[in-house]
Amino acid sequence: MTDQITFDPATENNKTWLWWLYVMHGASLAFSLGALSFIPLILNYVKRDETEGTFLRTHHSWQIRSFWWYVVWMVVGGLLFATIIGIPLAGLVWLAAWVWKAYRLIKGFLDLGKNLPMRGYAMPAQYPQ
Repeated sequence: MTDQITFDPATENNKTWLWWLYVMHGASLAFSLGALSFIPLILNYVKRDETEGTFLRTHHSWQIRSFWWYVVWMVVGGLLFATIIGIPLAGLVWLAAWVWKAYRLIKGFLDLGKNLPMRGYAMPAQYPQ
């Protein structure tokens, strides 16, 4: 016997939104090196409050935090690139940041598909971590 989770229409709609946000963040990472991720980021901020008290909120926080840390590491790489000695290191920082963000998007996408919250975020009692 399999356990199947059913959601109310609002939760299912929010999950679909998150699925598309992961796709948009991923497409931005693939086609613009993350430069266009500000578009799904805005939608993350707008839609996050609708998911209060559910495991879906952790996915919004995961995507938001992934965006801002990616920006930090891209800026660090840019500062290193501004120095002649730091140019090779800048490339490594940018590559590591890209791989890290790709990992986070894939991990979040897979966990969303399994109806799991993202680890490290506060959850309501009915969703143990």
